[in-house]
Amino acid sequence: MAIKPLIILPDPVLRLVSKPLERVDEDVRKLADDMLETMYDAPGIGLAAIQVGLPLRMLVIDLSKEGEEKEPFVIINPKILESSSERSVYEEGCLSIPDYYAEVERPAEVTVSYLDRDGKEQEIQADGLMATCLQHEIDHLDGVLFIDHISRLKREMVVRKFKKLAKDQPLVG
Repeated sequence: MAIKPLIILPDPVLRLVSKPLERVDEDVRKLADDMLETMYDAPGIGLAAIQVGLPLRMLVIDLSKEGEEKEPFVIINPKILESSSERSVYEEGCLSIPDYYAEVERPAEVTVSYLDRDGKEQEIQADGLMATCLQHEIDHLDGVLFIDHISRLKREMVVRKFKKLAKDQPLVG
């Protein structure tokens, strides 16, 4: 397993629409393991493949708390089948937008179909943090960031800050 470098705003890669995986094989499982290791190292609770520079419809989630047994989910080619009309608000953050958090309103419940790490079709009905996390990570696969769900003024301030930080970073290599 290997920790992969995270793509950080304002990198335009984050705006790419990810492509479905054609099959689930050993390479995909290795990528899933690398993504989980990267997410745990960050630390975070979710990570989409695009956040490590791969425009593939794949994400990993683990909502277990520190000290609890890990409960990793590998979710390939997810599709939101249903969203509730009821809404909920969570303070969201993102590994690709470090140290910035904002309240985001999303459907309170979702039903998602996906392939697991063995390529088997699965369906999950989720509410609470899992519903929010699924929607946040699936948004990444469509080139959407959580800051797209906040006011334009706040979003522009965040983007400006990260553009300035990127400009001030010395080039490595």
